[in-house]
Amino acid sequence: MCLIVLALEARPGLSLLIAANRDERYDRPAAPLGFWQDHPDALGGRDLEAGGSWLAVTRTGRFAAVTNLRSTGVPSPSLRSRGELVVDFVTGRMPPQEYLEAVTARRGEYRDFNFLAGEGATVAYGGSRLSAPRMLPPGVYGLSNADLDTPWPKVVRARTRASTLLVAEEPISPDPLFELLSERAAAPDAELPDTGIGLPWERALSPAFIVTPEYGTRASTVVILREDGLLEVAERSFGPGGRLLGEERFRLDTAAGPSV
Repeated sequence: MCLIVLALEARPGLSLLIAANRDERYDRPAAPLGFWQDHPDALGGRDLEAGGSWLAVTRTGRFAAVTNLRSTGVPSPSLRSRGELVVDFVTGRMPPQEYLEAVTARRGEYRDFNFLAGEGATVAYGGSRLSAPRMLPPGVYGLSNADLDTPWPKVVRARTRASTLLVAEEPISPDPLFELLSERAAAPDAELPDTGIGLPWERALSPAFIVTPEYGTRASTVVILREDGLLEVAERSFGPGGRLLGEERFRLDTAAGPSV
């Protein structure tokens, strides 16, 4: 996943908001949002190549999300999949900070990553290039393929638009967040970062929603957790050319606890 907007207690009655795009090769197989057969309380998309996930939640409001870190190097094939971390956290019971401390101690086992782990509005952020995780106070955050709140154009635009929605009088719902995630306009060259991948790729990867011949946005996911325990999760899946393949929506009561 290459863009995440995260809002923690940023509006009365709202504990958590996530709006996220997962960018990946079109030929990498994946299952859309749904409950997992091997873990019936976990809800998320699933990478069918390595078995992990890019973002998942549980019936009790536990969640995790991962992005890669942009690099020009070729990772060792012996490194483990980042998506394992999402599955491991949401199917476990370790508190977010404790889990990320354990992951930080063995971060060299994985390809470079950013990781968010939370229980409701209690959220920890860590990654393979950080020496220690940190707990996030209430606020609005943006994450892509660099450190948290690195001001890449799409991060700045998405965080600004989310902040505007949060202060508006209209109820928070998935549709305006999907619109935020669907922006396809490239950023002006003067605003692009220089991460070593060359100007054509910097342009192609600068929108929130990416479309290239072989790689692009595969899923847009929205998570809304209200203080009363109502959890709303919605996801749109996409194929080559940004073609919409389907949409899934779930509404859960986290106060009801896990399934029996």
